[in-house]
Amino acid sequence: MSGEEDDMLLPDKSVLVDLLRRYRVWERVVLADPHDPAAHRQLEDLAYTLCVLMGRRTVHEAIVEAERYLAAGRTVPRTADRRNG
Repeated sequence: MSGEEDDMLLPDKSVLVDLLRRYRVWERVVLADPHDPAAHRQLEDLAYTLCVLMGRRTVHEAIVEAERYLAAGRTVPRTADRRNG
């Protein structure tokens, strides 16, 4: 693990929870109707946003990292901790 990852700004947890929920909803929509281009676009947009927010190249990696971050119980990003400490 490099020092760059430790200094990465992380998204608000409530935003991340909502984004993961919406991704999973649209994933089910696409599975139910795989020929719906609008549903595919929505899912791809959510996947891209997850990847950007979590600094990962694939949606699978982004979801794993997001779930790890949410499970860790960290409420304040490290950069904010330094200002208060």
